[in-house]
Formats: sequence, structure tokens, C-alpha cells
Amino acid sequence: MKFYWYVSGLTIAGLLVLNGCSSLPSVGPDYVEPELEIPDAWHEAVQDEFKSGEPDLQTWWTVFNDPTLNMLIERASTNNLDLKTAVARIEQSASLLGVSASQWWPELSAGGSASTYKITQANTYGGAIDREGELYDVGISMAWELDLWGRIRRSVESADASLQASVENYRDILVVLYSDIALNYINVRTLQERIHYAENNLEAQNETLTLTKNRFDSGLVPALDVSQSQLNHSRTQSVIPPLKLELVEAINRLSVLMGEMPYALYKELEEIKPIPTVSGDLIVGVPADLLRQRPDIRRAERELASQHALIGATKAELYPTLSLPGSLAVQTSGSDLFTGDNLYYSFAPQLRWNLFNGKRIRSQVNAEEAGTKAALYTYEQALLLALEEVEYQMAAYANETDRAGFLDVAAASAERSVELVTELYTSGLTDFQNVLNMEQALLDQQDQLALSKGLISAHLVGVYKALGGGWDMSAEEE
Repeated sequence: MKFYWYVSGLTIAGLLVLNGCSSLPSVGPDYVEPELEIPDAWHEAVQDEFKSGEPDLQTWWTVFNDPTLNMLIERASTNNLDLKTAVARIEQSASLLGVSASQWWPELSAGGSASTYKITQANTYGGAIDREGELYDVGISMAWELDLWGRIRRSVESADASLQASVENYRDILVVLYSDIALNYINVRTLQERIHYAENNLEAQNETLTLTKNRFDSGLVPALDVSQSQLNHSRTQSVIPPLKLELVEAINRLSVLMGEMPYALYKELEEIKPIPTVSGDLIVGVPADLLRQRPDIRRAERELASQHALIGATKAELYPTLSLPGSLAVQTSGSDLFTGDNLYYSFAPQLRWNLFNGKRIRSQVNAEEAGTKAALYTYEQALLLALEEVEYQMAAYANETDRAGFLDVAAASAERSVELVTELYTSGLTDFQNVLNMEQALLDQQDQLALSKGLISAHLVGVYKALGGGWDMSAEEE
């Protein structure tokens, strides 16, 4: 008896090591990361605005040199609810990996029972004898599947890749979150500047309205001039409320991104500050960096690996399954529970083989192979979309920068034109229509200039987002 359990203990220990050994054969194809065609450099049309090199993508927002923006991103990194959700998803995936890996080990369960009994038996003399007592039963049972064909190993491989995909999802949320904060903050400053321009124009147009009224009262101009001046003044007034509503919306959006209540940032952002801008050279890497930096591409690749492993896990069901069930129990009706006479055990290896199942398993293998193809196409599409996004945002930044230069000249010319035409109108050398046209042109050009300045910064944010900025890739490589 002792010899049997000694030998069985060595056997089980050896099988346990064997069951988790990665050198055992695993059915199904081994995963190899696919090689994708990537251009060597970005399009030449945007190379004047961006220099090749190694950009600091981890904290890209610091290029704007705006302390308020830095503060907002720092607060959001600890309070944003989407980030907290992503962390919980990582924990969930890690637990599911543990579930898959647990299949490598024997499953043990223990049980016991205690009961009383009374039996009445007739004797040879016509009487009856009552027998009563207590019955105790304590035992341990084991169920263990040997991973001969790699079903468990492939399942663990799939779960491990899914865990890595959830980490990439967290990083992708970081990229999107930081860019959203920067975009909404830029929008806040852009709206404040547009409102400022509109209010300045309204004040100037109010002076013009007073001027036309005085000239009308003096009989120098017709009532039409007063009416047109009032029209222009009221039209400018109507521009301001929608801009203020957009400002409220942008501040509320920022507050929610920070994980706080809407309007929480109203006091902090109430002071008008310039639109964030960048001076100096802007550095971007090469297209190949996207495979290592963009979390959504990395996530798609890990999802492909996870799906690929399911092919082998499913194919393993076509082969025999060897399991080692066993039990050890003690049963007695007396008080000496653990004596040798009360001990019994069973150990019976079992072999199971799906010989016929109506092609269910093969159909499932085909389904996993098709799913792997779809995951590969998703991976390739993610790269193409990333390349498209970077190219567009770089081109948009370059072209909007040129546009802003023209608008700056136009706005300055419109401002000077208003001054000149007002002098001519006051001297009676031109009619009011020219004043009206120039005032409208000034408001439009200044508003377009503010929008363009905001778009330049927004497109730069888009470039850094498209490059996958917002997390530290170098720390992972270490």
C-alpha cells in the first residue's frame, strides 16, 4: 500500500511537469507575426513642416508650452472613467488567463458525510433485532486531463494574447483621451478669441451706429444709413450667443473627460488666454514606427494572435483525450476513521476520442480559420487607416499654416480698411455701404483667422494622435 502511493506520487509529479511543458507537440499552426508592406518615408509634400527623427511622443502636449493644458492632462490621467474601465478590463483578462492556465493542473475536490442508521431484522425465533449506528464517509477525488495535443496550451496562448490586447486597448484610450483633452482645450481658447473679436467689432459698430444717428439728426445722411448700421450691429450681436453656447459645451466636455461634473472647470478656464501654438521644428518618425507605437495596430495584431491560437485549440479536439480520474476515501461505522481497513481508492485512466460528430469539430476549425483571416484583414486595415490618418493630419497642418498666413494679412488689411472708410464716410466722401461692407469683412476675417489658428493646433494634435503618442514605448522595450 505504501509502495503504491509512493510510486503514484512520483508518477503524478512527473505528469504534472509534463502537462505544462511547452516542448510537447501542439496541433495547429504556430503563430508568426505577419510582415506588412510599409513605405519608407512620408509624402514629400509635408516634409517642409516636419523633420525626420525620434519625436518625444510620450508627452507630446508639452510642445504647446501651456501649463493649463499640462494640468488638465495630468488630472485626467488619474480621474478619467474610461481609463478606469480599461484597467478593470485588463484585470478581467488576467483572471481569464488564470482560468485557462488552471487546466494544466489536477482538479481536486473533497467531500464527506455523516449519517445514522437503524435496521430491523427478523431472527429465527420469530422476533426482531434492531441494529443501529453511525456511518462516516470522507474522500478526495481527482480529475486531470493530460494536454497531449496542446489544447490547453493553445487556449492559454489565446488568453495571453487577449490579455496583451486589453493592455493595448488601455494605451489606445490614453492616446484618444489626451488628444480629446487637447482638442477641447484648443477649442475653448479658440472660442474665447472668436468671442473677443466679435465683442470688439460690436463695440466699434456701436460707435458707427452712434455716428450715423448723429449725422442723420444733422440732416447729412438719409435714414437708410441708420437702418443699415442697426442691421449690421444686431447681426454681430446675434453671432455671440451661439459662440458662448459652444464654449459652455467645450468646457463641459473637458470636465467630463477629467472625470468631474460638467461646469467643474468653468472658473479655471474663465480667464481668456491665447490659443496654444508651437514654435520650432516639429519631429516625426518614419511610417514603420506605427507598428510599434500605435496601440490600435498593436491591439489588432494581438487579437490576430489570440484568434490564431484558437485554431490549434479546436483541432486538438480531433485527437484522443487522456484523463486521469481517481479517488481516495475512508468509510467507517466506528470511531477509528483512518485505519487501513477503512481506506479504499480507485485510479482508472480514461481515453476519450470523438470518432464521429457530424463534422462539428471540423466545421468549428474552419470557423476559427475564417476568423483568423478576418483578424488579419482587420490588422492590415488598421495599418492603412493609420497611414492615411498621419498623412492627412500632416498635410492639413501644413496647408492650414499657409492659410493662416494669408488670413493674418487679410485681417490686418480689413482692420485698416475700416479705419480709412470710416474717415471717408465722416468727411462725406463715400457712402455708408462701403463702411457696412468693410465692417462685415473685418468681423469675418478676424473670425476666420481665429478659427484657422485653432485648426493649426488641432491638426498638430491630430498628427501626434495619429502617431500613437501618449504612452511610453521605451519603458516597455526595457
